[in-house]
Amino acid sequence: MSLGLGPAAPRPVRIGVLGTADIARRRMLPAFAACPLTEVAAVASRDDDRAVAQTERFGGRPVHGYAALLERDDIDAVYVPLPIALHAEWVERALLAGRHVLAEKPLTASPARTRRLLALARARGLVLMENVMFVRHPQHEAVRRLVAEGAIGAPRSFSAAFTIPELPPHDIRFSAELGGGALLDIGLYPVRAALHLLGGDLTVAGAVLHRPPDREVETSGAVLLRRPDGVTAQLTFGIGAGYRSMYEICGATGRLRVDRAFTPPADHRPALVLERAGGSETVGLEAADQVEATVRAFAEAVRGVPGAAPDHRATLRQSLLLAAVRRAASGPAPGFESPSSRPADDGPGRRGTAQRGREDVRVHVRRAGRP
Repeated sequence: MSLGLGPAAPRPVRIGVLGTADIARRRMLPAFAACPLTEVAAVASRDDDRAVAQTERFGGRPVHGYAALLERDDIDAVYVPLPIALHAEWVERALLAGRHVLAEKPLTASPARTRRLLALARARGLVLMENVMFVRHPQHEAVRRLVAEGAIGAPRSFSAAFTIPELPPHDIRFSAELGGGALLDIGLYPVRAALHLLGGDLTVAGAVLHRPPDREVETSGAVLLRRPDGVTAQLTFGIGAGYRSMYEICGATGRLRVDRAFTPPADHRPALVLERAGGSETVGLEAADQVEATVRAFAEAVRGVPGAAPDHRATLRQSLLLAAVRRAASGPAPGFESPSSRPADDGPGRRGTAQRGREDVRVHVRRAGRP
């Protein structure tokens, strides 16, 4: 049964947090505690001390184990910051328990599972939102507006890069069993940016994923996307490189560049760089907190505020495109499907690269004329 609060509910949305992951401790718990529309009701962990430490800082009750949190009657919604391999199970269990869900990205590692969870949420009248925070930052709406107004002419190409420095050797993002790998953790950002700014009719023209010999999963990659009208998107991403977070749209008469595109701090004042034949100018914007904006958007969706419902089509399109990237780079992997086909089997879909033992996955380019 849905625990929707209604638009005029006076009390905050009561959030239960499954786990004490780094992003929960650094970003989401502080945001839940600070937002007037939410409050931390409980934090669950298999380690009691870790749960206690977070509730002492942000409020709520410590709970031993994830299942015990879902049994509580003082929880309206659940935040799931668990490893990717655990998303599908615990999102489904939360929805079946009648809880709204904010899940870390990606929602699952499989388009088929993503589709089923979105359908389950709709059937039960519950909010299910994937936590892709950067799309909530107003700088991207400013980019959309400038492009729509013709500031750079008709778009011709898009490029984006997101790379982060090396992680500790035992970071969960290097674990195939837990759903690690650069594509779903880092590559998701430029892929989603391309969808957000170019629309949903993108297909994969080519892709490469690189897995070092001492890793179970890929640590970097590159992707070429295309639209039917000839607009292309070149994307790069990786772990173990200098920090880079940017995208650029090139048009018929100019180009527009955004730095600090994906993880800007709350006090960052964006400066969009617009280059045209007459010279270059900077479009300054106010600072904005995309974490706070995401928490507020989720709470408003739970309250039933008109227009606040999450974009399930974008979530599914992203999942389909990421799956197509992996297939283009390494051939079919269990559990993945293309935008034009659905698999009979919905297996794990995350270990194909490591199992084949390849250091580099060859680029596969679709033949001209095929979507």
